[in-house]
Amino acid sequence: MSVALAHRLASGEPVFSFEFFPPRTDEGERQLWRAISELEPLRPTFVSVTYGAGGSTRDRTLRITSRILNETGMDAVAHLTCVGSTEDELREVLIRYELAGITNLLALRGDPPGGPGTPWTPVPGGLSHADELVRLALGTGDFTVGVAAFPEGHPESPDLQTDAAVLAAKQRAGAQFAITQFFFRPEDYFRLLDRAGEHGVTMPVLPGIMPVTDVRQIERFAVLSGADFPAELAERFHALADDREAVGQLGIDVATELAEKLLAGGAPGLHFYTLNRSTATREIFSRLSS
Repeated sequence: MSVALAHRLASGEPVFSFEFFPPRTDEGERQLWRAISELEPLRPTFVSVTYGAGGSTRDRTLRITSRILNETGMDAVAHLTCVGSTEDELREVLIRYELAGITNLLALRGDPPGGPGTPWTPVPGGLSHADELVRLALGTGDFTVGVAAFPEGHPESPDLQTDAAVLAAKQRAGAQFAITQFFFRPEDYFRLLDRAGEHGVTMPVLPGIMPVTDVRQIERFAVLSGADFPAELAERFHALADDREAVGQLGIDVATELAEKLLAGGAPGLHFYTLNRSTATREIFSRLSS
């Protein structure tokens, strides 16, 4: 699978991908597989499965990613973070991934163990930066490795140029693609590409889109991630806050418009944060196709 994804990324064909997270309950897992079965006909380039804080979902990430590979026709990318693990423990996870046939990774430093806004402190013998994890992965197995990018800058970056330099360092370490944090203004994505290009970044950078279906939820995610939920957009959603269906439809409208502008501007594809639901993503794809 690693070779297939690497070739697709290098081909210049549009890349479309969906992100899922490992649920914590049986009902959550049933919802996840409903979403997967409903989205599979869209034939995404790949789907990705997140990795919980401190590795809390490590086994579920491996199990779900393996099942996607074995029971669907979709390629899959497993996330891995540096949080709470020594280098030796991370190497063991990588070996388990490869033995399970998982050869596509998204290598992330992860959030500080104390939560957003707290200092980053690795465990003794652990890693501190995503580029170190990229090197570890490539030194352990035959992986295609992606990394994160931040259109509005990583919350811990002192400035946007430093943030772009960090992305370039990940590419030098061997990363072959990047996926951005979600955002709402297309110009933020294109400015990121300009800055990254100045630092020598040539790998595909997939823009991440999160359709708004719940106003309070998206505002909470924005605070946690450091993304900006523009005031004028928030006002439109708050005006409909008591009508969940209307919020969902506006979320689809806004995400579709963003996707159209990104593709028209030359983005190599789109990455959708699905929150283990399929309705909004399927509707956006239908509109883009028509």
